[in-house]
Amino acid sequence: MEKIRILVVDDEVHILELIKYNLEQSGFLVDVAENGEVALSMIEKGNYNLVLLDLMLPGMSGTVVCQRVRRNVKMRKLPIIMLTAKGEETDKIEGLDTGADDYITKPFSINELKARINSLLRRSGDLEPSGSMEIDGIVIDSIKHEVKVDGLPVEMTLKEYELLKLLLLNQGKVLTRDMILDRVWGYEYFGDTRTVDVHIRHLRRKIGQNKSELIETVRGVGYRLK
Repeated sequence: MEKIRILVVDDEVHILELIKYNLEQSGFLVDVAENGEVALSMIEKGNYNLVLLDLMLPGMSGTVVCQRVRRNVKMRKLPIIMLTAKGEETDKIEGLDTGADDYITKPFSINELKARINSLLRRSGDLEPSGSMEIDGIVIDSIKHEVKVDGLPVEMTLKEYELLKLLLLNQGKVLTRDMILDRVWGYEYFGDTRTVDVHIRHLRRKIGQNKSELIETVRGVGYRLK
């Protein structure tokens, strides 16, 4: 079985060494980069299954790296976990806004990091519904692995795709934020439910103003696809 390749990007050498050692002990193949420019070059040339990306990097920031990856059609589905400063809410939201699939705050436990990685890898390898789904011109095509709105393709990140799929599969049902976190992120989430709100905002923007009203906010509870 081919091993999972992970790229870890951080300008703190001791963090790189700690993560690399522990992930390799768990059977992963691990490469490291200390700045954004090198990381982006490695991502473009390599064949990684996941990237751990520090938000604050010298030169090209993690935010810019993530944005460029998401703009590249060949790389935009690459799972990315953002590493952020402890307690900085704005950092967490910034990471999600740039297209990161998840974030983890420093300092973190290795066991928590492994749980996040394994969950994201598991979910990214098993995303497809058994067939196409459609509602009001929004179509998920599992064969071509694409989303179309009124016949036009719409680019989505991994988590946006999963979130849209979950809403379509549960049309008319109210999904709590905690339920969405568990179903889409695949583990007991250590953060807060703002993650869901950020991704819902992205979805609404991408499906367009005319369709955004289909995703209904149930105040104090969660969301529902009308």
